[in-house]
Parts: sequence; C-alpha cells; structure tokens
Amino acid sequence: MHAKVKDAHPEAIAFLPKTEYSRRDFVMTTLGTGFAASVLPVSAQVIKTDDKGLVAGEVKIPTRDGQMPAYRAMPKGGKNLPTVIVVQEIFGVHEHIKDVCRRLAHEGYLAVAPEMFARQGDASKYTDIQTLVREIVSKVPDEQVMADLDSTFAWISKNGGDDKRVGITGFCWGGRITWMYAAHNPKVRAGVAWYGGLIRATNAMTPKHPIDVAESLTVPVLGLYGSADTGIPNDTVEKMRDALKKGKSGSEIVLYIDAPHAFHADYRPSYRPGEARDGWKRLMLWFRKNGV
Repeated sequence: MHAKVKDAHPEAIAFLPKTEYSRRDFVMTTLGTGFAASVLPVSAQVIKTDDKGLVAGEVKIPTRDGQMPAYRAMPKGGKNLPTVIVVQEIFGVHEHIKDVCRRLAHEGYLAVAPEMFARQGDASKYTDIQTLVREIVSKVPDEQVMADLDSTFAWISKNGGDDKRVGITGFCWGGRITWMYAAHNPKVRAGVAWYGGLIRATNAMTPKHPIDVAESLTVPVLGLYGSADTGIPNDTVEKMRDALKKGKSGSEIVLYIDAPHAFHADYRPSYRPGEARDGWKRLMLWFRKNGV
C-alpha cells in the first residue's frame, strides 16, 4: 500500500466547504475493474469469491437524470429474492465491494451496489486519498445519494428482488450512508453500518448525520465499530448508543476492542479476520432476524 494511504483516514479528513446540489451528468457510465488505485498493492489475504451458480456483473439503474452503473449479483434463476443494497467506501464500487455482493448472493440474496460517485468522477483512478476526498467525495451531497438509493430501491422489484425484504449495508463512507438511508426510507427492513462516521459538523451538502436521526429512527440498524478507529472516537460511539436508546428502532452497536477502522477490508493491512468474520455473522443474523 502506498505510504500516503497507509496513515490516511477518510473519517478524519476535514471536508471542504460545499455548494448546493444541482443536477449533473454522469461522468462514469461504466464501472471500473479490479481494485481502486489508492489501495494498491492489495494484501495477500484478500478474499476472492467466485460467481459459480450466480448471475453477476454490471447493470444500469435508471435515475431521475440518467443511467447509474451498478454491480449486481444473485443466484441463477432467483426470483422475488430478499435484497441487500451495498454502499461503497470512498474508493467506489471496486473489486472488494463486488466481492461483498457475490458473498451475499451465495447466501441467497440479490445484492446490488450502485456507483454513488458516478456523477462526480471515477474514485478508482485516484492514487491519493486526500485528493480523492477533495475532488470527489466532498462534492457528493446527501440529497443526491438519497435520490439515487431511492432509484436503486425502485429497481429491485423489476430485477428479481423483493422490495418488501430489503436491507442495506455499507462500509466507511457507506456506513454513514447506511444510517442516513435507513432514516430516509422506512421501507428498508434493516441496516448494518460498518464503521461509518456518526458525529460531524453539518453543512448544505450534509445537513444531518447519524447522531441527528438516532432517536427518530424506525429501521433497526446494527453498527459495527472498532475501539482503535482513530477517525471515529469511542466517545462518539457511546453518544450514538445513548441516543439510540432514547428511540424505538431496536438498533444496536457492537464495539470491537482494539479493532481499527476498515477491519472488514481484507485487501488492506487494517483487516482483522476474527472481527470481520464475527461482524459478517452478525450481519446475516441481523438481516434474517428482521425479515430480510
């Protein structure tokens, strides 16, 4: 891994001032291949899930202003399947996110990962995280993300999924989005948020954060966090726990002792196999417990 990436933490990088959201054309019309440039070389421990027995590959999701590229994986011949929307890290829908979709498909799900940065640019091409955050991530407004996830939700029932059994999971940037979309769309049955930021200053692009919706949340969300995450302080995790207890969603947070940020990312040095396996087991149990 490049030295610039090794010590960088997307949750710790201050976001730049934002402007109001306006419609824009899609910069990306197709997904990239392989892993994002900023995470190369990948660790030897990287997990590679095959597509045997699956239908897997790129699809296009109609949105209010164009076709959004996405990765889809599902069992061959599957119909009316329980569905999981997978939300990317800051690196876009690269090979790791595609692999997560295949893992879910082997569990019997339709899994779909829309490329949330398609209007702003191709995150997989950047070699430096700070530049990636400044030029792509900081320019992606929540309004756009919620609308694109609504389009993804609408796509599900027309493409082999059951829109009454939909869950959402996301990692890092996508972990925060998991909380926010669960608050935005009460039709989602459950969410699992992996180490997504919880408390941050608000602005026009990100007017609310998970802490702001915790008490009013109705969708049960499971948060998976690490106590050694340098970008998500333990006290913010505890504040989120306290806020969730005041609500009625039944949401929970698990804090893995000494686990760093991105402990599920098997392609990076931050990977912690034990915590990652336990988190995945909890994800499966959480979805099934809540009807996904």
